[in-house]
Amino acid sequence: MSGKQVPSFAAAVADIPDGATVGFAGFGMPGTPFNLIAALAERGVRDLTLVANTTGGAQQPRMPDIGMLVERGQVRKVICAFTAATRASDVLPFTKYYEAGEVDAELVPQGTLAERLRAAGAGIPAFYTPTAVGTELAESHETRVINGREYLLEYALPLDFAFLRARRSDAFGNLRFHRSQRNFNPVMAMAARVAIAEVEEPILPEGAIDPDMVHTPGIFVQRLVEIPPPPVGLWPRKREERAAR
Repeated sequence: MSGKQVPSFAAAVADIPDGATVGFAGFGMPGTPFNLIAALAERGVRDLTLVANTTGGAQQPRMPDIGMLVERGQVRKVICAFTAATRASDVLPFTKYYEAGEVDAELVPQGTLAERLRAAGAGIPAFYTPTAVGTELAESHETRVINGREYLLEYALPLDFAFLRARRSDAFGNLRFHRSQRNFNPVMAMAARVAIAEVEEPILPEGAIDPDMVHTPGIFVQRLVEIPPPPVGLWPRKREERAAR
């Protein structure tokens, strides 16, 4: 086992404290760290600020998501690009808690969210963007006219921890994602003080991945957990394994 590899999902999240800011990569199913989310739910830490593209889905059977953490009373605030379901007939677990005032939400346009995370990783404290000018999202933002166009000032969004999911990793933590898995994974890894990746394939020796094939360098990744093969009650490695269960 490499220096970055930990033996279990529970061990990977064991030091996450109350009040932490945690980022969850993923875009729907691809790249979502379901096992790490489940481990955080079991750990029971509270007063969390969660950063993600969405608050979770309404699909059945239920997958671990932000909604699960909200239902358990672990969440103080969610920062995300989408707080509502894609279909009016769907009811997200998050919605009723938000409407009851039990959890706060900050809606951020998707591109702005990605750039706030990237800026945090690049050491850029703030930036101007035209996105959301003239909308309710612009309220309380500082604005500036540059070359005749109005822009909003947005601040970088650093994370205490980031949960990632990759198809492949070597022992140093160099990650390779499978197609749309990449989504928010690279920028969240950069933005986090501690990035934790669950990995679908057996972890390779250090240097086994061609540098030209690395999507996120291991310098941004602090912990690795290899997803055990099913059946072990976990969210498994590959689509064909899910179909076989």
